Amino acid sequence: MAKEVILIADVAGLGVEGEVVRVAEGYARNFLLPQRKAALVTPGTRRLVEKKKAERLERQALERDAAEALAKQLGTVSVTLSVKTGEGGKLFGSVTAADILTALEKQGVKLDKKQLQLAAPLRELGVFEVPCKLHDEVATTCKVWVVEE
Repeated sequence: MAKEVILIADVAGLGVEGEVVRVAEGYARNFLLPQRKAALVTPGTRRLVEKKKAERLERQALERDAAEALAKQLGTVSVTLSVKTGEGGKLFGSVTAADILTALEKQGVKLDKKQLQLAAPLRELGVFEVPCKLHDEVATTCKVWVVEE
């Protein structure tokens, strides 16, 4: 038997807040309802979810605007990191996301570790374009210069 519920919070693999979904009765009874991730479909819960959906859309618009402003700021900033090298310009160690975040913070740009999309640590000298995902709809790159100390 399936039960119709309204999602109060985003549930991975099921849906986003405000959606009406059909789930197994046990899943609703044992997980979604006790965790307060969903509620049974009633006129009152529909109104509540519509109100929360409007608030969420407004909050997302503000977050997107802030992310766009941060993207503009990142477009004007470049990070230079001096590292020790051995023979042939080979680095001792590597440049990690934490190193880049620290250098950005010194320049007045505050990013979260998850926003910096560094696939692997930088292990050579040069100029790199590191992708940054600031919001679901806003992505940019940050220029990182790795130079010899």
